[in-house]
Amino acid sequence: MKPSVDLSIYSTHDFDRGAGRVKEALWLLVSLGLFRLCPFKFSPLKAAVLRWFGARVGRGVIIKPGVKITFPWKLQLGYHVWLGEESWLLNLAPIIIADNVCISQRAFLCTGNHDYSSPRFGLMTKPIRIQPGAWIGAAAFVGPGVTVGTHAVLAAGSVATKDLEPGGVYQGNPAAKKGERRTKKEEEMVPTEKLN
Repeated sequence: MKPSVDLSIYSTHDFDRGAGRVKEALWLLVSLGLFRLCPFKFSPLKAAVLRWFGARVGRGVIIKPGVKITFPWKLQLGYHVWLGEESWLLNLAPIIIADNVCISQRAFLCTGNHDYSSPRFGLMTKPIRIQPGAWIGAAAFVGPGVTVGTHAVLAAGSVATKDLEPGGVYQGNPAAKKGERRTKKEEEMVPTEKLN
């Protein structure tokens, strides 16, 4: 059977954006000026603005320049979360990021997709959960419905469309487990000044 897609019947009328048009328009203006175009971190100010728009934001959050957040009212950030330059949180459904998580530069967390089997190409959304201590590498992609386990690593440029086990190191497209994450004991760490 030949596929038949008719984008003229596409509609998002049943999609819950989570806020009214005025709030969303105000967020677009504020996020453009403070988050996407501002060349400075201003992390405490950005965290306060996110809270004002309904996000739950823990202490010690670092938000680098160029970060794009679609709906702050569908965002939860734990303590000491890092959002790298130009990372994009397309949170049409909730994105929940736990404590001590690093989202590296240009990483893309995408909660939305389309039903390619439907003639109207319907929108489908599922939440993303990033558990404590996980690291999403530079330019990595995390898809709808994925849970990244505690202390898991998704390597730079990798694509996660399925859950990542706690402590696993994942790489590739699709991301495959390459090993276990091990962390050094404090006494094994090389002081920074010795590296230079």
